[in-house]
Amino acid sequence: MENGDIPENANEHCPGPQSDSAGKSDSCAGCPNQEVCATAPKGPDPDLVTIAERMSTVKHKILVLSGKGGVGKSTFSAQLSFALAGMDHQVGLMDIDICGPSIPKMLGLEGQEIHQSNFGWSPVYVEDNLGVMSIGFMLPNSDDAVIWRGPRKNGLIKQFLKDVNWGEIDYLVVDAPPGTSDEHISIVQYLLPTGIDGAIIVTTPQEVSLIDVRKEVSFCKKVGVPVLGVVENMSGLSQPLKDVKFMKLLTETGSSIDVTKDVISCLRENAPELLNVVACSEVFDSSAGGAERMCKEMGVPFLGKVPLDPQLCKAAEQGKSCFEDNKCSVSAPALKSIIQKVVPSTMKTE
Repeated sequence: MENGDIPENANEHCPGPQSDSAGKSDSCAGCPNQEVCATAPKGPDPDLVTIAERMSTVKHKILVLSGKGGVGKSTFSAQLSFALAGMDHQVGLMDIDICGPSIPKMLGLEGQEIHQSNFGWSPVYVEDNLGVMSIGFMLPNSDDAVIWRGPRKNGLIKQFLKDVNWGEIDYLVVDAPPGTSDEHISIVQYLLPTGIDGAIIVTTPQEVSLIDVRKEVSFCKKVGVPVLGVVENMSGLSQPLKDVKFMKLLTETGSSIDVTKDVISCLRENAPELLNVVACSEVFDSSAGGAERMCKEMGVPFLGKVPLDPQLCKAAEQGKSCFEDNKCSVSAPALKSIIQKVVPSTMKTE
């Protein structure tokens, strides 16, 4: 497939509920939850058979969701995929954030294109055991805005499921956009009949984020998707003291000057043991109990906290795994602990 060649039938869509002669709207058929989706097609969808055939070679399917944007969901999806591939699993990562596809950047695949064969669309591979699919590979220019209504987004998600040749893989990780709308309804409608292991929901500690995450948990419960657990991301800023930048504020002018070199030199001379101490700071207000308290209230597993780590941010920018070296000394162990909790829970379904 040529770069930017989006198929015409990507805008297949549901006609929505029909009205009778009295003008009353009829509920939709064929939806995993009619109360959630009022726009499912009437009668059986023939493409569901094709999707089921494609997904028959996929052992486990994990959705990565967030009710709130900007919580690091795509970063988590990318690092989860890197980690599973590092465990010698065959992994596929599908980016259904149609309007904000950041996965190609976070996997180091910018500028790559999707190719087509007799078996369907081929994912773009990071390694032999890690393939990626995203609309980001289909745009002529990475700065182009995708200005699509819901039906066309849903049509492309369907094509990602029925036309992509993932082959025999152990895990399909689906990175979804924020919210509980079109893309979420579509992925559940198309995948639920084939079996979804569950969803990992990503949040940040403050209540303004948790308000939306509670809606995401409710969505999963309503449509029958198990919640594997909630991850509290950006749970405080943590970094070794030797990596901290020290500034001296000049109250007269309101400006500041960099005194990092002097401070580190002083520490190295007078207290070298402090250079290995990790400095922590609460960036977001977690006084209401954060994600852990929310999980107890809503009866879902709490998987753990991942601190805001500048080295993890750098790894995401460079499209690298945070597990490759020891630079992500704060975030990598936290992510590894969370992923080890997720993998056994999916293995139970085999």
